[in-house]
Amino acid sequence: MTDLMTDPELAQTILSAAADRRAERRRFIKLASGGVAVAGGLSLLAACGGGDSNPAPSPTPTPTPTPSASSIAAEVDVLNFALQLEYLEAQFYAYAATGAGLPANLLTGTGTQGAVTGGRRVAFTDPIVAAYAREIAADEVAHVTFLRSVLGSAAVAMPAINIDGSATGAFSTAARAAGLIAAGGSFDPYANDENFLLGAFIFEDVGVTAYKGASATLIYTAGYQEVTAGLLAAEAYHAGLIRTTLYQKGLATPSLRSGADAISNARDVLDGVQATSTATPTPTPTPTATETGLPSGVDSRDLDQGISPATNASGQLVSNVVPADANGIAFSRTVGQVLNIAFLNNDAVKVGGFFPSGVNGNLTTSAKSN
Repeated sequence: MTDLMTDPELAQTILSAAADRRAERRRFIKLASGGVAVAGGLSLLAACGGGDSNPAPSPTPTPTPTPSASSIAAEVDVLNFALQLEYLEAQFYAYAATGAGLPANLLTGTGTQGAVTGGRRVAFTDPIVAAYAREIAADEVAHVTFLRSVLGSAAVAMPAINIDGSATGAFSTAARAAGLIAAGGSFDPYANDENFLLGAFIFEDVGVTAYKGASATLIYTAGYQEVTAGLLAAEAYHAGLIRTTLYQKGLATPSLRSGADAISNARDVLDGVQATSTATPTPTPTPTATETGLPSGVDSRDLDQGISPATNASGQLVSNVVPADANGIAFSRTVGQVLNIAFLNNDAVKVGGFFPSGVNGNLTTSAKSN
């Protein structure tokens, strides 16, 4: 029987797929930004006008922002922050799918390089979930490789990462915050298919909202918005896949839906964006479908939504695979709010949770949201 803890052939398959995806992404960035790369931190090419003497008129022309050293440096900071989120996701999925993490050559960079605590291969019983895990793992490894190639010598090293499923691990801390386990209990995302899906759910929606928030800040260097848009699209596919699978499996196992809902509520509490501010701290009734345009039972102020279905104004059952507002649009998170969830802390801190020693770079502090 194939050793479930270590499968070199499968690991090589993942890395080979990642290499293929990496080649495609390199071709993309070369076309999108003329091969823009970071060298020495600030040696970047600023966006410039095209060579078309008769450009198509824009309906609402706006001036092009003038780049400065500080604005370009800020963009590097954002991409390095994104890289560290990718380190986290890549390590989790690579271990779950293959039993092995990222290779050593993808861990180096500026700042303090850390090690991974926890992580092992999941003994999947559902071949579909196993196939999903292998696909996402290959994508996440490719994301790390791609961002490192874009950042060049300015890329930060992988910080210490905790993806342990023991009682003291970050996943158990997150599960306790969501009320999935009792104090002192443990949540092991590698124990079975269902736990893996709930563990993945902790990350995926956060990645989508993080990239959406980042995309608006990358406006100076040619190609950077295309980079984040492409990454955002890939992460949205991943999130939709995880949410759909949990939703479908929740038909037979309702605890999967309620568990995902609880994780969503915990993220809302951690990042402080769960509701519109009110004059008093008392709960406000959930708006009706007529008031919000959303299915009844879906609160427009509950930005991070779970997956349980609701009913629309016509009384029809409506799934909630996409956590969107009344306009069908996903919301954004700031760096600080993303770190609230990564650190599992709703205060302004620099370490904790999945990054026990903090993150590298200049964007290192979570938001005070309590």
